[in-house]
This record gives sequence, C-alpha cells and structure tokens, in this order.
Amino acid sequence: MLKNTYSLARRSRWTTTTTTTLIRAHISTTTKRLGPVSLQHQPSFTTPLYKSWVFGSGLALALGGLTLATMNEKIYALEATPNGDQICQAIIQNDFRTLRKLAEDPNFTPNVYHRCGWTPLQVAVIQDNETMVKFLLEKGADPNLEDHYYPRSHQAANIRQSDFSADLMPYRDYRDYTALHYAAIICNPTVVALLLEHMADPLVRNSNGLTPREYLYHVERFTGESNIEIDDMLRAKEQSFAVDKEMYEERQRKELAKQEKEYRKKHPLEDALRDRIVGQLGPIHALASAIRRKQNGWQDDDHPLVFLFCGSSGVGKTELAKTLANYLHGKNMDKGFIRIDMSEFQHKHDVSRFIGSPPGYVGYDEGGQLTEKLKECPNAVVLLDEVEKAHPDVLTVMLQLFDEGRITDGKGTTVECTDAIFIMTSNLAQHEIADEAELLRLEASVTSDAQSTGVASTTNNIVNNTNNHGEELIGNDEDDGQISLSRQFIEKTIYPILYQHFRRDEFLGRINEVLFFLPFSEDELRDITQRELSKWADKAKSRHGITMTWDSDVVDHLARGYNIRYGARSIKYEVERKVVNLIAKANENDEVIDGGKVHVVIDKIPGKKRRLCKLEIQQKSGDDRKSSGTGWFGSKK
Repeated sequence: MLKNTYSLARRSRWTTTTTTTLIRAHISTTTKRLGPVSLQHQPSFTTPLYKSWVFGSGLALALGGLTLATMNEKIYALEATPNGDQICQAIIQNDFRTLRKLAEDPNFTPNVYHRCGWTPLQVAVIQDNETMVKFLLEKGADPNLEDHYYPRSHQAANIRQSDFSADLMPYRDYRDYTALHYAAIICNPTVVALLLEHMADPLVRNSNGLTPREYLYHVERFTGESNIEIDDMLRAKEQSFAVDKEMYEERQRKELAKQEKEYRKKHPLEDALRDRIVGQLGPIHALASAIRRKQNGWQDDDHPLVFLFCGSSGVGKTELAKTLANYLHGKNMDKGFIRIDMSEFQHKHDVSRFIGSPPGYVGYDEGGQLTEKLKECPNAVVLLDEVEKAHPDVLTVMLQLFDEGRITDGKGTTVECTDAIFIMTSNLAQHEIADEAELLRLEASVTSDAQSTGVASTTNNIVNNTNNHGEELIGNDEDDGQISLSRQFIEKTIYPILYQHFRRDEFLGRINEVLFFLPFSEDELRDITQRELSKWADKAKSRHGITMTWDSDVVDHLARGYNIRYGARSIKYEVERKVVNLIAKANENDEVIDGGKVHVVIDKIPGKKRRLCKLEIQQKSGDDRKSSGTGWFGSKK
C-alpha cells in the first residue's frame, strides 16, 4: 500500500479496505471502456459487494491485458532517457541523497521521461512526497508535461506498478495526465498549491477529457467527502490562470535576463573572443560592442545586425564568427551557427536553392538552404562566406533580409529573423588592406608590449586619433594606440573597390559595420605558431602516447614561414611540413612509440645559413625509463 493511501486514510479516518476501494474505484470511473464499474451503478462499500467488484475488475483487466498483449507495439516516451529512469527510481525508493547527486550533474534536467512515459515530477506527486515535489519544481520541472503511458503489454503494466504506483490500475490509459491530475488523486492541498504556484495549468484535460477539478469530483463521489480546499484553489486558478501565466512568464524573462547580464559581466564577450582569436582587437571590440547593445536592449528591433568582414585569407574572419556563435548558443551550436558558402550561388537560378523553389519546380519540397535553417533557429549567427562571389540576384534577396528582418521562401512562408546576426566575409581589397597595414607598421614605433597584444603604437599623433599623415583613424576608444586604417584610406581606397564590385549603394548601406582584419605582427605569428605546436602535442599524446616538446627558437624559425597572402594557414602548413612529418616518420620506423618522448630543436650546422628542425628522441617508449633508469632529461636516479 502506498504511503499516499495511508495519508488518505489518516486524513479521512477510513479503513484500509475502504481506502483501497477508493483508489481503484475512482480511477476506474474515468474510462468506461476498460472499467468494471460505471457512474450509474456505484457499489456500496460493503464487503461482499467489494469482493465481487474486485473479482470482476480482475477478470476485466485480465481480458484487457490479453488483448493488449497481442499488440506488437512497444511503448516509448517522447524524450525517454536512461537518466529519466534513474531519477524516477530514486524517487520511488525515497532516496533523496541519490536524487541530489543526480541533480549536481551540469546537464541535469528534471524534464526527462521514464522509458514507459511518465516524468519524475509525476512520480513524486503520486508518491505524495512533498519534499521531492518541491525540489524538482525548484530545479525547473515542468508541471504541465503530460504522461504518455499506455499499456501495450504485461511487461509495461508490471513496470507501471513497480516504477510508478502499485495502487493505480496498470492497464488503464493514462495518456495526457499531468502532475495536477495525479495531485487530485492523492488529495494533498500542499502539493496542489506547489504545482499551481509553478504555473500548473488547471484547464488541461487528460485523455478522458477531464480537467483536474472535474477529475476531483469523481474522488468526492466515491468518498462521500468533498475536498473544498483543493476545489477552491483549482476554481480560483482557472479564473486567473491566463493573467497569472503572463505575469509569471514576465518574471521569468526578467530573471533570466538578469542572470544572463550577471554572466556577461563575469565573462565578457571580448575575453571569450580573445581566447580563440589572435590579434584583431579592433574587430573584436567593435563586434562585442554591437552584440552588447543588442543583448541589453539598445538595438533597433526592426533590423538584424549585419557585419562585413574584410581582409586577407586566414586572418580570423571565419573563426571569429564561429567563436561568437559558440558564445551565444553553446550546446545548440549545430543550429545556432549557419554557414553558407556563397561561391555556390554564382548563377541566377541559384536563388531558388537559397530561399527554396516555387511550387511546380524541382526541389520545391526541399526548401531553401538559408530559410529552412532560419526557421529552426531565428536568432542564429549566419555566416555568408565569400559574399562577393554570389550572383547579384542573390544579393537582391538579401536586401529584404537585411532591411526588414524577414524573408519569404519559395512556398510563400515568411521567416522572421530580426534577432539573427548576419556576418559576411569578403576578400575584396585584401591586397590594399595588407599593404597599408604593413606600411603603418613600418611607420609606427613598435614596442614589445604593444606587439604582445597585437597592437602597434604610432607616433604622438595617435593621441589626436590621427596617423603621421594627419589622417583620422577608424577605431573606438578601446583601440587608441593601435594600428588602424585611416578614414581617408577607407573612403578613398577600400569603399570604391566595394562599390565597384557590388554596384549598389543600398546593399552596403544596410551593413551596420564594416570591420577590417589586418595581417599579423611578429609576436602574433609566434603566438599562432605556439598554439599550432601545442595542438599537435595534444594529438601526439592522445593518439600515439608520445610526449612532444620544443625549443623556443623552433617557434621563431617556423613563424618565418608566414605568407601574408595566406594568413595563419601558412603557419599551419609550415608546422606540418617541418615538425609533424619528422615525428610521423620516426613513429612509423618505431624510433619512438607509445610512451616515448621527443624534443624538437633547430639543427645548427656551422657554415650553413639554412636552419632545419630535427628531433631528439629522449625516450623511445614507456618501457625505456624502467629499464635504463633514465629520467626526462637523461639524468639517472
């Protein structure tokens, strides 16, 4: 007998037999199809009739079970997970310690399903466990999730009795029952109040078409005692639920916004971007400032944010967009980041692939590459890579997208995307930008401190936000003292190139900011080289068990392989050619294997100007140290 049954008996002073009859009888009245007793023929609670009712009930349920057992379908909840079974099991066993331990997992959510269809909150309610009900609600349990249990076999019915309730009819259809329906069964005003406080919907109907208050009347008809307190609570909430829900959701939005703001204070976007991007502080600060305005409500809600990233290949344009998407969407990165290679839309007919084909044309059912993804995540970060390669008709479609924040697909469906962030990348004017940046570095008084942050100081004119030629520099307050392209250079050199290619002022006029990515300085190149070597060291350790180290002059040597036209990719290829190839060959020849250690140095040959990397194999395998007693640096212990 469940403790909620005993609780009912204590509150109403009934005998155990009468209480058991109540639990079974009032549940049976909700469905005449499987129930042995109808509302029109209620048995009195006398022992002979009770025994015959139980016998009839058992026979009816057995026949129903045999019928259901012939069905080959298996029952699975919509979001059933092994974790859902574990949480429900802890509640059934009244193991609050285990439940707390499960809740400590960063990925914990109480809104999971048992494999047979019910939620942990529903289990806690039917068990009359007020402590666990309150705990789950505080952890974010949704009281309006519906039970999906439907008996399709004897096995499912047995699981229902052992993992949910031994006093409810296991062959009954419990689909669409919410936690509030189960609270009506146990008749606990405290649990009902907790659920209503967390916006349990009193108007929702179960599979039998009954609201929790209507369901409560069946309890009253079989007990002879009305639950006035619960009835009043449900009736009052039915009248005020619409208003209360709106107010509750508004409080939730404000609380969530407050939490997000506090998180952003502790983890500024600039820091997250700088951790992944080498240099490019100007674009980083400009992008972070625009995102901050949007997050705090200082943005025009009728238009999405649109950026154009200009600069050489391999200077971090695409990586910056990815990092931003990861910061904003985290685990939903697969939907929150949409990357479209615009070189695939060079022809007029490619517009149909972009937004979807109209009715009657090939590909109508497939939808557009952009529109379909925006439907799934309207606030995604959309990267339009190499936008200068797209056909002009594709750009025309993008005009509506950038101006009005919505786009109509081939099926005529309008997709709202004012919350999206569009980032276009372009290699236009890359040579002019690179040449100007190199010229500025030659003119600037570069200090080691400035180089370490990817910044180069110019002469004293920088205080007046001008360069040595008296031209105004483009940047923000945080960029003072940094190498920046002058406004005159941008307006007289770069913008004419952009206008000549796109041939429309209205397109460029819809871009919030054009950000320029400059070639890397010497210190930034060393930083990139160091990161690339560290990446390969991690791979060598995880894949092959080989420990890899290197001298500092190796970093300087590899950094000289930088090609300003190819950006960071040239450093990546340099590391692969001059270092990774050596280790791979040594590994293939069994010169170093699992547990081994290698050290990369520069082969300094007298009389030769050319310097090459070479390996010093300090330990061939993990067994060498044991056999020779040699430590990391070759010293014997």
